[in-house]
Amino acid sequence: MLTGPRRQLELLDRAPDFRALFLAATASGIGTWLAVIALTVDVYDRTHSAKWVSALLVADFLPAVVIGLAFGPIVDRLARRRLLVSSDLLSVAVFVALIFADGPGQIVGLAAVAGFATGFFRPASYAGLPNLVTEADLASANSLLRSSSNLTTVFGTLLGGVAVSASGPHLSYGINAASFAVSALLLTRIPAGSLDAKEERPSGESYGSQLRAGFALVFRSRALLAVFISWNMVMLGIAGTNVAEIVLAKVTFDAGSFGFGLLWAGSGAGMVIGSLYTPGWLERRSVSSVYAAGLALMAFGWLAAGLSPDVWVAAAAMALCGSGNGAAIVCNSLIIQRAVPDHLRGRAFTTIMSVNFALLGAGMAVAGPVTDAVGARWTFGSAAAMAGMAAVVGRELTRGLGRLGAAAQQAVEPASAPG
Repeated sequence: MLTGPRRQLELLDRAPDFRALFLAATASGIGTWLAVIALTVDVYDRTHSAKWVSALLVADFLPAVVIGLAFGPIVDRLARRRLLVSSDLLSVAVFVALIFADGPGQIVGLAAVAGFATGFFRPASYAGLPNLVTEADLASANSLLRSSSNLTTVFGTLLGGVAVSASGPHLSYGINAASFAVSALLLTRIPAGSLDAKEERPSGESYGSQLRAGFALVFRSRALLAVFISWNMVMLGIAGTNVAEIVLAKVTFDAGSFGFGLLWAGSGAGMVIGSLYTPGWLERRSVSSVYAAGLALMAFGWLAAGLSPDVWVAAAAMALCGSGNGAAIVCNSLIIQRAVPDHLRGRAFTTIMSVNFALLGAGMAVAGPVTDAVGARWTFGSAAAMAGMAAVVGRELTRGLGRLGAAAQQAVEPASAPG
């Protein structure tokens, strides 16, 4: 049963440049989630206001929206290693400054700056990933990065709770600054230019033309439209369930904070399993089948959680949902990486991510009143319906992509030219 994950872990030995990126993302990921807990506690303890906590959450994801809408071409214009290292060093400065912040406004402002750093780091790393590994290893590389992200979420938040309880938020800020410094150091071990393709990049285009090319690319390609439409629908479902989850645990199941944590743990464990085993599934099934199955499993998991008689059954259902989530996210990255030429790949990622985060924020704003009005079970049912429709759309638009080989490239050739 462990053959798939073991083979993926062997990639860390065979591809030293990818290993450096993997370790850098893991180090900074643990520190980041540790700091998320610290930031939330720090702002709330200073203000005792949910409005400030809301402002903090907006400051976290809003930069990704702005980057996709206005700064996507930068990810393709600059050398990716330099962009990644610069993002890490900016994060070091932010979290050192947070130790000395003396008001909630400063904390939220600095969190927004950190959000910009992360907003550049994430698409640049996934855009450059195909240049660090072979075609045959790309699915495994995506799987390992996604699995690392899921694990750091679990362990980082646990460590964050312990650290803040023991000594307050400043220790967490210092640890996160150190984690970004370690990440930057690891990234410098990747040879300059390794994250960038050797292909000729189009020259003479204005910045505005390059920005428009990112949006034109998404809307001209069936493969990218599959990710764009399907994942936007899923993000609305995620927004609803994230808001309703605490109500489901504490009100519907009367399971208290323990039940809330149990639901999160079930989802996180499922995501690790789904992302780890997806490369093996892609070897035996087409990407269309795996992608649609992952989305359908999310729909089934949310529906089962909403219909569950108690929190334990709901946690198992959330694990199924998480498995589908993990599989679908790996497919998202693969579809974009293999469908888009290197000089446009950063814009493809930033464009899709920006709209994803914008809908996530809008969905969360709506989910609160909806959950209060109809209850958590109906919110989960609505999310299941969104994921079910996403599975149908994803299946239809990715039909014919095979196993993400040459067929995928041919399917998106008309979209490769800037518009």
